[in-house]
Amino acid sequence: MRVSFYTLGCKVNQNETGALQQLFCQNGYTLAGKDEPADVYIVNSCTVTAGGDKKSRQWLRRAKRENPGAVTVLTGCYPQAFPEEAAAMEEADLVTGSTDRRGLLERVQRVLDSGERLVEIAPHERGEAFEELPMERFEGHTRAFIKVEDGCDRQCAYCVIPRARGRVRSRSQESVLAELRTLADAGYREVVLAGINLSSYGKDTGSTLARLTAACGQVEGIDRIRLGSLEPDLMTDSEIEILAGVDSLCPQFHLSLQSGCDATLRRMRRIYDTAQYVAVADKLRAAFGGNVSFTTDVIAGFPGETEEEFRQSLAFVESFGFLKVHVFPYSARPGTPAADFPDQIPEAEKAARVHRMQKAADAARARLAAEMEGRREEVLLEKPLSATLFTGYTRLYLPVVVSAPGHTGGDVVPVELGPWEGEHSRARLAE
Repeated sequence: MRVSFYTLGCKVNQNETGALQQLFCQNGYTLAGKDEPADVYIVNSCTVTAGGDKKSRQWLRRAKRENPGAVTVLTGCYPQAFPEEAAAMEEADLVTGSTDRRGLLERVQRVLDSGERLVEIAPHERGEAFEELPMERFEGHTRAFIKVEDGCDRQCAYCVIPRARGRVRSRSQESVLAELRTLADAGYREVVLAGINLSSYGKDTGSTLARLTAACGQVEGIDRIRLGSLEPDLMTDSEIEILAGVDSLCPQFHLSLQSGCDATLRRMRRIYDTAQYVAVADKLRAAFGGNVSFTTDVIAGFPGETEEEFRQSLAFVESFGFLKVHVFPYSARPGTPAADFPDQIPEAEKAARVHRMQKAADAARARLAAEMEGRREEVLLEKPLSATLFTGYTRLYLPVVVSAPGHTGGDVVPVELGPWEGEHSRARLAE
């Protein structure tokens, strides 16, 4: 039996897909190649935007059209958040949510055996435990993603994720460290700690993300640790102090912004303003001796965002100095407060604002990259472009292309950064 996976969304989804691939392969399945037909097609969905839902539907419909005898599966956040809509998708032979991931294998087998359609979307429950899905390898990846937290207790006006993922639940430190040791033994040098609301790690267990990171930094063989998206208001002085003492932590912080305008942040129901955001960033810069970088996400066209408010957000992004910004248009999610806010922005205007914001962010990225030219950095080699040419990332998450004869993907090599070429820095191996 061959199985094909299609993953949308965040690093948590990538981790869960990897765990599901491993589970299926351990039970007699083979992963289908890119152009190979499969017996089972599984889409691990994302529902942060309406575009994610659309991509899930399109992929399933194409899979069923091109392989009418195959079993098609819709799982993940989309059906969990919108169960009735997902259940109505006749192209999906099996529909499940984001709970009981391990049970997906058994449900697929039931559909294969019976030939009957199955819809099973169990609701999240208060007090539910973190579901363990340990990983041994990440096929096709030179860095590993470790899911350490699930769920979110916040109520941002635009976000449907608390409905899709339930309340905060944290993985035990012992379990995280055990998986980390397994990945180190498998040759992984860099890991990314991921969660739905990563900064809330330990809220339910009495631990903290910083203490977990410090413990991970003691695992032999792991040279680089990265953190997923962080909430600025949860980056306390004590957390920053502990993180600064972890030598293997890459000082690249994805500090969630969403808007650079305080009025917009209030309507979004975010728990900080731009001054607090800058204060946290300054503390991180000071703690790490200035050798830090910041990446973020920005929503353009939130309901009620005036041209002046957008310009404030744009000016903040231009002046802050982000190494990378992911800009996306506001997407109304049914059932969230913002979907019913007045003064919804027309789609064309949202698209225009996304373009303006991304252009400004890319210009700031180019300026920062140019300032790094000539610096000596370490790069994790990733995708090979030829026998000797690789893409990779520095500790600050600057993308590079470098010729590294005698090396393979997964190696960490010293380089001297060259000029920025629009998408990456051209680097050369350092002596």
